[in-house]
Amino acid sequence: CSMIYGSTGATHFDQLAKILTGYEITGARSSGIFMGILFIAVGSLFKITAVPFHMWAPDIYEGSPTPVTAFLSIAPKISISANMSRVSIVASYGGTLQQIFFFCSIASMILGALAAMAQTKVKRPLAHSSIGHVGYIRTGFSCGTIEGIQSLLIGIFIYASMTIDAFAIVPALRQTRVKYIADLGALAKTNPISAMTFSITMFSYAGIPPLAGFCSKFYLFFAALGCGAYFLAPVGVVTSVIGRFYYIRLAKRMFFDRPRTWILYEPMDRDKSLLLAMTSSFITSSFPYPSPLFDLTHQMALSSYL
Repeated sequence: CSMIYGSTGATHFDQLAKILTGYEITGARSSGIFMGILFIAVGSLFKITAVPFHMWAPDIYEGSPTPVTAFLSIAPKISISANMSRVSIVASYGGTLQQIFFFCSIASMILGALAAMAQTKVKRPLAHSSIGHVGYIRTGFSCGTIEGIQSLLIGIFIYASMTIDAFAIVPALRQTRVKYIADLGALAKTNPISAMTFSITMFSYAGIPPLAGFCSKFYLFFAALGCGAYFLAPVGVVTSVIGRFYYIRLAKRMFFDRPRTWILYEPMDRDKSLLLAMTSSFITSSFPYPSPLFDLTHQMALSSYL
């Protein structure tokens, strides 16, 4: 930000739009603006755990308290995506940013799908799932179109709902010494409602229809094809198929495997139960009835360009 301010004398988005579109900036000022936008992009990618700035995510997700982990999974992605959308719209270096996010999107999808397959703890696959979903969400941002921004917003809404759902269940499980994926064995017999809700969330993460995760990926890949990113969409489809391995593995553990030790789970409190009911309803109803979400995100995408 300091480099952009030093080169333009402004920090407001409207002022930057007038400066960057009304005049031809060359020389040192052009280099300063370019480096400033590049540093903002790198810092933003680090905060949302995009590859190659993802290294901190698995350890932080595993070691932090679950409410903190849930906050880190959702809040930075919403705020950073909104800010970067504004920056890319007013900046004259949209093509450069688009190429950066194109690379980070592909790398995040591939690493998120492959790295999670070797994890044995409950929260670490969720960290790699977050990295992978950053790649999917960046797919919409890489398009640089209104349709891409709309698909990005749809992806963020659905990802936030799925993550809230997952991290509302994980604390209840970890209170009873559930740390490893193997400890989830026979959860369907001891706590069938939690097992069913967690399985629906994992299937939605995997993009299995008719859940909201499929709706999110459908719009994102459709936007990528619409803007000519013909390599981005197939990579997303392939990594989504690969990622289904560890999502379905969690469901298999809960319904078909025997635990190493039988654990009696504590009942979930009322607030978490209401939260799970709302997010699960959204996850199951977004695909068969997408009009409210589609209209809302369409208006938000249009307003960002006005």
